[in-house]
Amino acid sequence: QVQLVESGGGLVQAGGSLRLSCAASGGTFSSYAMGWFRQAPGKEREFVAKISWNGRNTYYVDSVKGRFTISRDNAKKTVYLQMNSLKPEDTAVYFCAVSATPYYMGADFGSWGQGTQVTVSS
Repeated sequence: QVQLVESGGGLVQAGGSLRLSCAASGGTFSSYAMGWFRQAPGKEREFVAKISWNGRNTYYVDSVKGRFTISRDNAKKTVYLQMNSLKPEDTAVYFCAVSATPYYMGADFGSWGQGTQVTVSS
């Protein structure tokens, strides 16, 4: 039902910043938690960050804590991932996803976007 489109990826030098955006359409948004995931070449998809339906709760994988910030604008049906102090190991395709359950922020996500490439050079 929900269609997600990521944008904002690109090439950046280590220590630089990028802001990813994920625009939702074709379904409800404001009642669902949202998440960001990433997948590097040859590696499994990994969780990066998630945010509750009302934006009051956020969680991050340890490797990005203090560097990445997830936020959302329900009026614009958009979720963001601000990435600062980027490292080469952050290089991956980044995907956004919507929670499978309204209001509840768990580990079950669906309706994945197409992904946006983030490349961090050393």
